[in-house]
Formats: sequence, structure tokens, C-alpha cells
Amino acid sequence: MNWVLQIFDPATISTFFTQFQAEMQQPTFWVALGKIMWINILLSGDNALVIAMACRGLPPRQRFWGMILGAGVAVGLRIIFTGIVVSLMALPFLKLVGGLALLYIAAKLLVPEDEGEGDVHAAAHLWAAVRIVAIADIVMSLDNVIAVAAAANGSIPLLVIGLAISVPLIVAGAALIMALLTRMPALVWAGAGLLGWVAGEVMATDPAVVPHLRALSDGPIGVSLDRVLGPIGLHFANGGHGAEVVCGLIGIAIVLVVGSMWRKSAQQKHAAEHAAKAA
Repeated sequence: MNWVLQIFDPATISTFFTQFQAEMQQPTFWVALGKIMWINILLSGDNALVIAMACRGLPPRQRFWGMILGAGVAVGLRIIFTGIVVSLMALPFLKLVGGLALLYIAAKLLVPEDEGEGDVHAAAHLWAAVRIVAIADIVMSLDNVIAVAAAANGSIPLLVIGLAISVPLIVAGAALIMALLTRMPALVWAGAGLLGWVAGEVMATDPAVVPHLRALSDGPIGVSLDRVLGPIGLHFANGGHGAEVVCGLIGIAIVLVVGSMWRKSAQQKHAAEHAAKAA
């Protein structure tokens, strides 16, 4: 509760804007912002669908406000919960656990969803719709929270700006975004690969893992890799980030391989079920 109260403290708000002004001058800020927005859009199709379904029973005049208020409450709650996860990421082994969870989330992204999941009742009045949207967003957004917290890498301004931009974008263009992802499956595969990269980087920066990777990078293996990969700008020894890059690439490979196998298994299962029903 104290953490939530600190958000509205004037000193905290002043620090936030100062940090934001400093970070936005770095190119890495904009790269990470793009990651957060893409990840959030990719993982929030169900959330956008919930908003549309919850508000479909409202009168036309209230439907717009139901979507706006529901999305606003969802953004606020998600910022708070993701901020808590960002704070916890500083503890040993939590980034490791979060990275493993991200690998699962990314692989599952490539698996066809079962029909009929996520049914939501239409609300009869405005505040009932807002409540349905807020509760559903909390329940459904664990994957978003973990992924966005990992991509933010401890930056609260980056977290707030990324979520504040991407969630309204999802609400405004829910149908367009879902149609785009359906027509261009390569975007889903690219997004899953991005999540795998983030997962690998997150695990590589866990306080419990860093000393071991650093020792490996500064040892004979890291020196040998520097001779081979140094000319292309990938350095391991003496504080280089080569180990993090390798972990990111391994994360991509794991997601694409496991996701492909999982997807193939799910498709075979669905085909068998349809064949059984037809018979």
C-alpha cells in the first residue's frame, strides 16, 4: 500500500519527470519503448476483445465511455502491478523465473487457441462494464505484466509511457490489430521471437546469474569468442555484453523450436477432434 501512495507523492512525480527527460535523450529509450508497445499490442488481443464484449450491451451513447473508462482503469491498474513486478525484478532469481515464464508465454503465442475460451457477458450499465473490463484485465494480463516489466528493465518512466500509449491504441484499433495479426502470421512469429530475446536478456541480467556469466566471459572462452566475433562488434571480455546477446539468441531459438512443436501438436489434436466429430 505504501508503494501505491508513493506514486502520488509530489517528490516521486518530480523525480519521474526528471528521469523521463534524461532517459528520452538516449536511443535505447526509444528502442525499449517500441519493444513495450509491440509486446503489449501482441499480447492484448484478448483484452481488447473483452472490452468490446463487455460494452456491447450498453446503449450507443454509453458504449464509447464504457470502452474509454474501462481502458483507463485497466491502464492504471496495469501500471501499478507492472511497477511492483519491476521492483521485485531486482531480487535474485526472480528475473530467472520471469524469463522462464516469458519463454512459456512466447511459445504459447504460436499455439492456436481453443474456440470458445474467454467468454464475457455483456454488461447492462456503464459502471458494470467498467468493472467487468477492469477485473478481466487483471486476470488476463499476467503475461503482459511479466513481459512489459522485463522490457522496461527497471525504468518506471519507460513503463508508464509504454503502457499509456499502447493500451489506448489497442482499444482504438482492436479489430484492425487482430485482423492484421490474422492476415500476417509472420508478425506473430516475429513477436514471439522478440519475447524470446527479452526472456534471454532478462535471465542473463539476474543478480544470481551475472557473476557466473561474467566469469565465463572474462575466461578463456570469452577471450576466444572476442577474437572471432569482435570484428562484428560483439565483445565478451572486459565488461562486454556478448553473453547477453547470446542468451537472447538462445531465447529466440528455444521459443521458435518449442513453439513450432507445440503448434504442430495442437493442430494435430484439433484435426483429430474435428475428424471424430465428423464421424
